Amino acid sequence: MRILFAAPAPLWDEWAPALRAACPEMELCRDGDPAGFDALIYAPGYPQDGTALDFAPFTRARLVQSLWAGVERIVTNPTLTQPLCRMVDPGLAQGMVEYCTGWALRAHLGMDRQLQDGIWRGGQAPPLAAGRGVTVLGMGELGRAVAAALAGLGFRVAGWSRSGRPVPGLQVLAGDALPQALNRAEILVCLLPDTAETRDLLDAERLALLPPGATIINAGRGTLIDDAALLAALGRDPAAHAVLDVFRTEPLPPGHPFWAHPRITVTPHVAAATRPASAAPVVARNLRRAMRGEPLLHLVDRTRGY
Repeated sequence: MRILFAAPAPLWDEWAPALRAACPEMELCRDGDPAGFDALIYAPGYPQDGTALDFAPFTRARLVQSLWAGVERIVTNPTLTQPLCRMVDPGLAQGMVEYCTGWALRAHLGMDRQLQDGIWRGGQAPPLAAGRGVTVLGMGELGRAVAAALAGLGFRVAGWSRSGRPVPGLQVLAGDALPQALNRAEILVCLLPDTAETRDLLDAERLALLPPGATIINAGRGTLIDDAALLAALGRDPAAHAVLDVFRTEPLPPGHPFWAHPRITVTPHVAAATRPASAAPVVARNLRRAMRGEPLLHLVDRTRGY
């Protein structure tokens, strides 16, 4: 099978060896006649001239495999008629679990209150995890993994998704129960995709539903939270905090008010990187399935956008 690596040039040296090792039967190419490719491995930033990739000439392609978990930058491309699959791999999920549990524990334990200034602040022991309500917005692969990890630490975890699809061992709230999900969220973990329904989901009205002193951890998409509303909410609640890994504009501009805010922690979109060593076997499995005409893994629903 002949595969086009339709991703930014700097990724080639990192990905090509892992992909070839995972799928030695493929011919991995960086360019060529579009009509001659059986599939594409895609990442945003291709082509490098900033234009949208025209998928129409890829008449033989049976699969467009994204290297990103999020597909909002490709799913609306009107020329894309080939099956599109998003990336879900064990390394990505583990990275997200480690990021979200780490920051949740930091908020829960009040680590940032332990100033090294010579003042002994007794009587500030946090409650045990069972006394802390955590809500995970978004119960896809990553949300389920994070919710299970936090529940395993003893937190009172509830998930929320539009459908409310049950998850064994976890409380999952659906659609209209969003206010309930927010009311209980002393720690709110946001892992929703970027869709028309989720953009600005956390606006001023919904942010006001969070308990006093809540911590927001957004590792989903920057469009989930209304930036101005978040700044206003933090201004009203001196105990609240936000840990933000994703933004409407990335890299986050140096002059953005998030950088200087004393109760916002900015991290540079590092919560869940796609690592070639763990992701390449996922790509290989999907390529083989596509060539055999079998059901694809993590196929994107175009109507939902994920």
